[in-house]
Amino acid sequence: QVQLVESGGGLVQAGGSLRLSCAASGRTFSSYTMGWFRQAPGKEREFVARMSWGAGSANYADSVKGRFTISRDNAQNTVYLQMNSLKPEDTAVYYCAAGRWDALSRKYEYNYWGQGTQVTVSS
Repeated sequence: QVQLVESGGGLVQAGGSLRLSCAASGRTFSSYTMGWFRQAPGKEREFVARMSWGAGSANYADSVKGRFTISRDNAQNTVYLQMNSLKPEDTAVYYCAAGRWDALSRKYEYNYWGQGTQVTVSS
């Protein structure tokens, strides 16, 4: 079992930065791939970034490449999302999730989700 709690959201002007944190409980945290997702009003939840358990590789949505950076500290059971050069279209509730690669479906399956943290970017 993994429990996730996000923090760090808030209101920021366009061009500004925020750092989201996701604190995880559970002794097997380091074995999970950690992801960040977001959901804007009236839109479906979308993938933002992902980092493997060994922190050796990261993947990003095209919309955030070069602006967002995902990192993790397995010793602290925490994953971060550094968001720079924020745009109004980044406004959404941001969720972290823990999952693993499913060989059968050939995609990452996220079984654990946080409650979300609101990020609002004003123009």
